[in-house]
Amino acid sequence: MFGSKKDKTQTPVTVDVPKKSSTSTSNSSSGLNINSLGAGTRMEGTINSDADIRIDGELIGTLHCKGKVIIGPKGFVDGNIECTTALVEGHFKGVLKTTDLLNITESAVIDGEVTTGKLAVHPGARFNVHCSTGNTPTGKSKSASDKVLSFAKT
Repeated sequence: MFGSKKDKTQTPVTVDVPKKSSTSTSNSSSGLNINSLGAGTRMEGTINSDADIRIDGELIGTLHCKGKVIIGPKGFVDGNIECTTALVEGHFKGVLKTTDLLNITESAVIDGEVTTGKLAVHPGARFNVHCSTGNTPTGKSKSASDKVLSFAKT
């Protein structure tokens, strides 16, 4: 019970977030409820969501979202994200794929690989990635049109 030394290995979790019912209301961009991973919360595993999601805690793993992903100013993601649009205000490390818009604010720190339809990087953001923009189908091999960008505060 108390004081026993057991193996503290955690098993990764996969979470499927269902669609909202037709009777609920929402103000989110995709018409679905907004899910949230709150500050002080750490999750390891895979999240599949039809709704928008905001991350103010820590996610280690994979996020598949059919809506918008927001990484708040104190949020941290280490892994892979696939979504329609994303707003990054916090830290991201890994592979980020958006089909529409990726908006990176001045407080953001991004390291890894980015594929997006449209890109907006605010002055002051740290954006150290291999980046591919435009309507590039995912899974294709890298071409000469790929760009390597590095923006950092000085």
